[in-house]
Amino acid sequence: MQFRTQIAISKSNYPIDYNSKIMSLGSCFAVNMAEKLDYFKFQNSCNPVGILFHPLAIEKLIDFAVSGKQFTDNDIFFHNERWHCFDVHSDLSNSNKKELIYNLNAIIKSINQQIKESTHFIITYGTSWVYRNIKSDSIVANCHKVPQKQFKKELLSVEKIKKSVTNTVKLIHAVNPDCKIIFTVSPVRHIKDGFVENQWSKANLISAIHSVINTDYCKLITEYFPSYEIMMDELRDYRFYAEDMLHPNQVAIDYIWERFKETSISETVFSAMDEVESIQKSLLHKPFNPDSESHLKFESKLREKITKLENQYSFMKF
Repeated sequence: MQFRTQIAISKSNYPIDYNSKIMSLGSCFAVNMAEKLDYFKFQNSCNPVGILFHPLAIEKLIDFAVSGKQFTDNDIFFHNERWHCFDVHSDLSNSNKKELIYNLNAIIKSINQQIKESTHFIITYGTSWVYRNIKSDSIVANCHKVPQKQFKKELLSVEKIKKSVTNTVKLIHAVNPDCKIIFTVSPVRHIKDGFVENQWSKANLISAIHSVINTDYCKLITEYFPSYEIMMDELRDYRFYAEDMLHPNQVAIDYIWERFKETSISETVFSAMDEVESIQKSLLHKPFNPDSESHLKFESKLREKITKLENQYSFMKF
């Protein structure tokens, strides 16, 4: 007897393996999946300028990197004793103006190289709601706790999102025509926007993404992974949410990861992933007696396992 419906997900035509170089961009759910990729020692980079929630923010970042643009004094502002940039997360904010600009440009240069070298992009959109800075008449990625009266809240239309998604794909493929792009919508509920407004926002994202990936230009280079749909339909119970009842809890994250693994990661690396997981768990082991013979043997075997994997995959470091 089945007590839930399971979403049918087609296996990827371009599965990820340990030769893949992955760049993850987007909402906090992108971070959740990237942490799994990091845990299993894939070659993965995630959100070099911090979490980005909406399509226009991701498009602008890719455009900056691909075009080789530089951040200047005009791109930053002073607020609450720190310098900020509306295009990046507050994690990068700095009390030193020159240091912030230097760091931003160093990151952009690094992203340019990563875009050229990546085999896979995983792009996770969180919302269609955006904030437009009234003074500059530009949509920001992060408000940095600047007073709300300085912004106007807008909902991106399906057409605007379609244009942004298409531009993002074209920008990436202008410098890396062989890479594949996996789009997904974050299952995190943005209830501060309102219950109806959150669903409206997600609907616009889903409609736009599917319109783009089904075009002749994109259907051979893009795929969709249904993170949002898994949360809404397979895990439709509050026991799969964190205490805030908005974010997926660890059980949900683990389950969505398993669905991603079985459909988007090559079966040829499953045994290596098991070896990595065995090592990761062993590294967390705390012995009762560190000097005992049994523990010394345990450590010796663990070192052998690590050496074997690091010799096989030079990029792995434990």
